Amino acid sequence: MRRLAALFMLTLLGACSTVDDLSPLSPSASSSPTVAVRAPRFADSKPHEWDSGAPWNYAVHGTDVSKYQTSVDWPAAKASGISFAFIKATEGGDRFDEYFNEHWARTKAAGLPRAAYHFFYFCTPAAQQARWFIRNVPVDRSAMPPVLDMEWNPKSPTCRLRPDAATVRAEMATFLEIVERHYGKKPIIYTSVDFFDDNELSTFRGYPYWLRSVAGHPREKYGSHPFTFWQYTGTGIVPGMTGKSDINVFNGSEAAWNKWLRQNTR
Repeated sequence: MRRLAALFMLTLLGACSTVDDLSPLSPSASSSPTVAVRAPRFADSKPHEWDSGAPWNYAVHGTDVSKYQTSVDWPAAKASGISFAFIKATEGGDRFDEYFNEHWARTKAAGLPRAAYHFFYFCTPAAQQARWFIRNVPVDRSAMPPVLDMEWNPKSPTCRLRPDAATVRAEMATFLEIVERHYGKKPIIYTSVDFFDDNELSTFRGYPYWLRSVAGHPREKYGSHPFTFWQYTGTGIVPGMTGKSDINVFNGSEAAWNKWLRQNTR
């Protein structure tokens, strides 16, 4: 009788418990085919000492690539724990990443969810940049939403403009609206701490954010601003990729990831 009573209490507790889908997941959770390796811990050529909020506490990790990574062995990267990829497609109004088509095709062949991203230049009108992105990135309902990369570019040989915050947000809105209308998916915004602060992006809501923070958890650098993805290093070591790699996490459990994919890749 005692054993039956204990089992009954456990059943009740299980039925009454709740799970925060936007919290890190312990490695003991059930596996999912959409997650290559649960909570991987990649090597890093210049590791940060994480006092709290360590990225390996998150279940789902991915990477972002451009021509600088050249060819990638995507099956090897996936086997190591890469579960998604952001792929650079365009920059400004006239630059196309020469490795985009290769990365785009090979990630799909490897079964990796992926998204294309655009690096914004302030020397070209936002509408022109949106048209350039649309011209070069095919509509693929199985892809994740497109990404707008917003950051200062002080080393650019052609464009170092730094408009005021109101102009920045207006240009962002123009690009995002055009791209969303074309692809039918709400784009993701990538940004860095300085750009976020300089342009008061805490007031620019309504879009999922992918935040760069390599020296502290986003809650330390961005306060309470919500985020969907977090880029935690630019010096990671990923099997199948040459040189230093950017590594990111999805801000949620495997269950939340599966739900997010269902909502955003169809």
